[in-house]
Amino acid sequence: MHSTGDLAALRAAEQGVSPKAVVRVSEILTDSYLAMIEGQCLDLEFEGRTDITTDEYLHMIACKTGALIRCGLETGALLADGDEEAVEAFAKFGEGLGRAFQVRDDYLGIWGDEATLGKATGNDIRRRKKSYPVVFALERAAGAALDDLHRIYGQTELQEDDVERVLAILDEVGAREQSQFVTEEAANRALRALTPIPLPEWAKTEAEELVDFLARREY
Repeated sequence: MHSTGDLAALRAAEQGVSPKAVVRVSEILTDSYLAMIEGQCLDLEFEGRTDITTDEYLHMIACKTGALIRCGLETGALLADGDEEAVEAFAKFGEGLGRAFQVRDDYLGIWGDEATLGKATGNDIRRRKKSYPVVFALERAAGAALDDLHRIYGQTELQEDDVERVLAILDEVGAREQSQFVTEEAANRALRALTPIPLPEWAKTEAEELVDFLARREY
């Protein structure tokens, strides 16, 4: 992907893109590669921790998931007309989309419909994945609930009663509702980012439909 992205940027000059814009696209791509690597390293580090904060988690997904989405929108705006306001607006739009996509994905990994997804409810819990709902619970739970989370996520393999206990704790702390709130907040932020840009109505409609799908998808 790295090489393909670099080649596409370099060949943009053949399509009439200015050398300055080509260099800028290359810089954006390189920054995104580094952000994705940082996000992957953080994700791996989180596997061995139970003291992750939601802010740390959201930073991780902004790197691992958000960077690629942001990069695509930012370079698209740059190559379209190069207007700095539009480039910045689409970069922020991409950031919002990345967060909405990933947190919704985390939601579905725990509470998604089994028939729709093709995998069992609570699948991410069985894999001991530190997704947003679990990180939120680790941050908010106290007493016996927090002790149980530490014990369960310290095991190498989970039993079904462990999964049920985690689901119960997630309900107790409101992780399901919080995950959807964060998703919708990110979706709204993405749309607000495009407000200063004079987009045609069809483009506004497509942006709204894309955001709505990512924030409410069931698969």
